[in-house]
Amino acid sequence: MRRSGLCVGCGACAGDGVALTLDRYGELAPRSAARAGANRNVAHICPFSPHAADEDDISTRRFAHAASSHPLIGRFEAAYVGHAAEDGFRAAGSSGGLVSWVAVELLRRGLVDGVAHIAAVQSPPPDGRLFDYRLSRNVEDVRAGAKSRYHPVELSRVIAEIRETPGRYAVVGVPCFIKAIHLLRRRDPLLRARIAFLLGLFCGHMKSARLGESFAWQLGVPPGRMTGIDYRLKNPERPANWYRAHISHLDGAPREEDWWNLVDGDWGAGFFQNSACEFCDDVVAETADISFGDAWLEPYASDGRGVNVVVVRSPLIQSLLERAIKEARVELQEVDADFVVRTQDAGLRHRREGLAYRLALRVKGRRAIQPRKRIAPDRNLPFRRKLVYRARRHIAVWSHRVYLLARRLDALWIYLLWARAAAAAYGALTYGRGPLGTAFDQVERLSRSLGLMRDAGAPSSRAKSRRMEQHDAPEV
Repeated sequence: MRRSGLCVGCGACAGDGVALTLDRYGELAPRSAARAGANRNVAHICPFSPHAADEDDISTRRFAHAASSHPLIGRFEAAYVGHAAEDGFRAAGSSGGLVSWVAVELLRRGLVDGVAHIAAVQSPPPDGRLFDYRLSRNVEDVRAGAKSRYHPVELSRVIAEIRETPGRYAVVGVPCFIKAIHLLRRRDPLLRARIAFLLGLFCGHMKSARLGESFAWQLGVPPGRMTGIDYRLKNPERPANWYRAHISHLDGAPREEDWWNLVDGDWGAGFFQNSACEFCDDVVAETADISFGDAWLEPYASDGRGVNVVVVRSPLIQSLLERAIKEARVELQEVDADFVVRTQDAGLRHRREGLAYRLALRVKGRRAIQPRKRIAPDRNLPFRRKLVYRARRHIAVWSHRVYLLARRLDALWIYLLWARAAAAAYGALTYGRGPLGTAFDQVERLSRSLGLMRDAGAPSSRAKSRRMEQHDAPEV
């Protein structure tokens, strides 16, 4: 899977002599591809394996009696937009605070004995792993894990702890991690009995550790000196989609900067993206009991306090939310599936239209393990959209390579020079920015008028707000 670019580093295959470490690109991977084969079940537990059950199969079994179903968000009982209203949950989270609120509510009501979630590492190791999964058994520890972590983590340690310690547990994770746990539960009766709830996070794609390191280096903190990062520093006076990074380091006062002032701050461009994410078709954690994202629609996107969009699939969790709404502990308004889809428009387009195109390219041009997805390969896209998807892929691949060169030579300028050029080309293609963007627009209009190019859509569709293209990332 690793050699085929389909390993996301989730840790499901760890054990039996297999361990995950950060590679030279800052991504978690099995220590060697050969040793990864030591786990004979890997073909059935890897979320990207063509031999594993897909999201439709998993959700059909788990949510057989769901009230509704939608082709882009799966089976569900209800969907909401809103936020936690009690006791500071909203202020402490990157968005509306509902991820932590639900996790805490499960603990408070005795439905689980612990919650597996991501938290900052107190004493970061030299390899740059600033965050890791941990198992929290009290409300304070769960709440301390709020905020978004766009950083590689893996599940193996908490899975081992769940196996060793009797109890009932909830696990918080992005879609591929949630799927991996389902696959593990199918083959392990102990995990099936102990993992009671899965809390999913909407996800645009996974980033390597080099994203945060690059942010820090651009702010004058060289590699190896950063001790912590808040990827989404919250400010109620600013729109929620104005991401601002906060860097802690060994050499003085913290540094802060808005993402748009950093060369790799456009999320949708794909800087430091994990290669497996190119072949994921689940944005909203379709197999989770409840899943959470950011409400990237107005007026919610401009609300600096943060607003969640929520998809509920577990009847039990649905009953908890209904009770909390009546008690005014959460403020939620029911919405339909189309509203959820609109909040995640950019991510869903990349995982459906874009995935179909990437699958067609892979089938034609690569001898490797072929992922089995729920969408068929399709090259029949507007030419400019093809260029956008190709640009994202090249940025994802070459950001790792160029940054590695800059890191080894201690020459940040090499990466900055390349990244600025890549971002400018991507902005021209996607948003029509600058002279190059104007040229693309003119060529496109001329080609359509001459019948040489399939209609690429109205300018308004190409000019989707930067927010929708950029911030399709998960809240953790």
